Amino acid sequence: MESGVSLKTIVEALLFVAEAPAGPEELAKAAGAPPSAVASVIQELAEEYGNGKRGFILQEHKGKYQLVTSPEVAEYVARFLGLDLTTRLSNAALEVLSVVAYRQPVTRAQIESVRGVNSDAALNTLIQRGLVEEVGVLQAPGRPRLYGTTSEFLRIFGLRSLDDLPPLNVEVEAPTIESGIRKLAPEQKSLFDGESSP
Repeated sequence: MESGVSLKTIVEALLFVAEAPAGPEELAKAAGAPPSAVASVIQELAEEYGNGKRGFILQEHKGKYQLVTSPEVAEYVARFLGLDLTTRLSNAALEVLSVVAYRQPVTRAQIESVRGVNSDAALNTLIQRGLVEEVGVLQAPGRPRLYGTTSEFLRIFGLRSLDDLPPLNVEVEAPTIESGIRKLAPEQKSLFDGESSP
């Protein structure tokens, strides 16, 4: 680098100030470096931050990266910022979130076939909270919408990527999926003990 600053330092600074997840190409353009070099630096940073000794982790979602608070210190950050820790998800919303997380991209009808009940209200709640988003449409009659989890879902559950979801059996039942989500972040207990409505 012309300034004598390492590419790793530049990429780290860019990730620090980014308001939204950024891809290697975007970071490479700002850093004036090849995307392959930036991708290599991102992997180095992910390993460095992933050792559990930092207050943040590098989260990856759909090929984009963002620095987020480590789940181990989330409670302290929330207290410092005066954030409400009592926001909860109902059991219905938790079930829908579980199905979306493990089967994405998924249609509303597919969610309901796993749950056996109408899921409109719970799905809308998750969309409003920024945990689930529309990710496309299924190329089938009626062109139903496809849903997937968001980077906010990863942040709240302390996941670096969807690869960090606990593994499930091939034949997945709704209660098994839900227990997978509950295992993710026991420290996020406030999310699971919610009201009975979605």
